[in-house]
Amino acid sequence: MSDPQALVGVLDELLWVLRREGMEISTAQAIDAARAVRCVGIDRLFEVRDAIASIVVHRRRDRDLFDAAFATFIETASGGGGVSFWARLAMSGFGEAEIRVLRDRMDQLAASQNDALATWLNGGSEFDRLLAMAGVARTVDAHGQLQLGYRTYRLLRQLGADRAHRALSALRETLIETLGARGESLADAALRELERVQDRVRAHVERAYLAKVARLARDDAERRVDSVAFDSLTDVEIEQVRHAVRRFAERLRSAARVRTRHAVRGGVDAHRTLRQSLRTGGVPVRLVRKRRDRVRPKVIVLCDVSDSVRLVARLLLEFTYVVQELFESARSFVFVSDLGETTKVFERERPDKAIAMAWRGAGLVRSADNSNYGRVLRTFESRHLRELDRKTTVIILGDGRTNLHDAAPDVLDRIRQRSGALVWLCPEPRGRWTQGDSAMPRYAPKCSAVYEVRCLADLERAARALVARR
Repeated sequence: MSDPQALVGVLDELLWVLRREGMEISTAQAIDAARAVRCVGIDRLFEVRDAIASIVVHRRRDRDLFDAAFATFIETASGGGGVSFWARLAMSGFGEAEIRVLRDRMDQLAASQNDALATWLNGGSEFDRLLAMAGVARTVDAHGQLQLGYRTYRLLRQLGADRAHRALSALRETLIETLGARGESLADAALRELERVQDRVRAHVERAYLAKVARLARDDAERRVDSVAFDSLTDVEIEQVRHAVRRFAERLRSAARVRTRHAVRGGVDAHRTLRQSLRTGGVPVRLVRKRRDRVRPKVIVLCDVSDSVRLVARLLLEFTYVVQELFESARSFVFVSDLGETTKVFERERPDKAIAMAWRGAGLVRSADNSNYGRVLRTFESRHLRELDRKTTVIILGDGRTNLHDAAPDVLDRIRQRSGALVWLCPEPRGRWTQGDSAMPRYAPKCSAVYEVRCLADLERAARALVARR
């Protein structure tokens, strides 16, 4: 398409179609989209689609909506559906002179401040703009199915359907006087066009409602997954939680990078700034900043992978794998009755494989199937206690159930004394800590912080607190 104005016209129609479907597209994005299409070339349709999508699509779930609307627009523009009302009149057998009479009468109506009929019959981007500006996609209620008829009626009135019908009734008499029976047929064709556009408006309201219902269902599902206890998740929900943990960890990692960049310069040192400004009488004032030593802490994670807590352990390992680059060093261990290190597995294997191997207890020699916290803690103390320093955060994930073995709570005193922080993540509620063989009442006072992680929301809160401790 060599005509720039024609290109802008087609693109404008497409963007208003997208807006009508509920996508938010600014003027700046419309300009960028036109530039992108001009660079790609209008003849390469798939490249045009991807170029526009890269500018106007912000959320992954909107891509399907964009692709469907784009395909429908192209199909309509290239098929019979894209033919204008005037072209359809010509194909129905009306002559050029008859069509010109209808156009002239509509121009007279528009000149008298009644342009509703022209807007409805001409259609195109102008009508799409009015439909999008009506804001149906924002205001329709997912629980208001019984109000769809009333909303459609209100929208039709807002768009001027009643004024268009009154204008056509007045125009019918003029057309009959001018063209006789052909004039009445011409008015009937215009009435069918109005009814077709009304059906289009009704379909728009219906699509907006169904999209709201689908979005509400997704949100409800996400909220449910956030709050459902890990031991009650289905297989499908487990996968959803895994992906949510990975996305959340990525967000935390990105936010931490930004904070680190902003903190490199340090805050303003008011004392030194005032002293230096005395030399020049305060003109100009040169800010002196505090020197900040960039400290990258270390983290050590010990995960109980016994049957009672394996799912929570896997989710924490997912989180650890993603955010480990935030730390100077990140070491991971798994245990049941013995302790095994999985740090090398994380360094050597691809993410999914490494996490699965760690979850299955890679490098772990099982001497028993039941947890033995005392044995594990004493093993960790003898092998790794001297490696701890004030920059190290030790994270233990487990339910603290010792199976009546020695709990060794004194080891936690020595771990906390040498480390910067000792954090325990427990998948059991506090109300159960005093029941059975749980050693949590003895472990909890030894820790810097203890978090319950019974669901995804709990894990997110604990993860935010852990990253903040950096």
